[in-house]
Amino acid sequence: MHYVYLIKSKKLGELYLGCTNDLRERLLKHNSNKVKSTKFKGPWEVRYYEAFYSKADAFSREKKLKQNYRGLQELKKRTKESLT
Repeated sequence: MHYVYLIKSKKLGELYLGCTNDLRERLLKHNSNKVKSTKFKGPWEVRYYEAFYSKADAFSREKKLKQNYRGLQELKKRTKESLT
């Protein structure tokens, strides 16, 4: 299984969108400061994720969300209560 996930920093309130095949392990890496783009901004918590059987589908979804501002805003709007 592959996941597109949205995590939120408890410290700064920042959001980060990523993709992984092991969501629990990836969250541990974020919270252990082993991910360069989220280092020292945690602790982080998962606020949303989508699961895919296909790695290609998951990475395609992540890319579309990161490249398409409107798509990311729609995701934020749809998960508004989860992100507060």
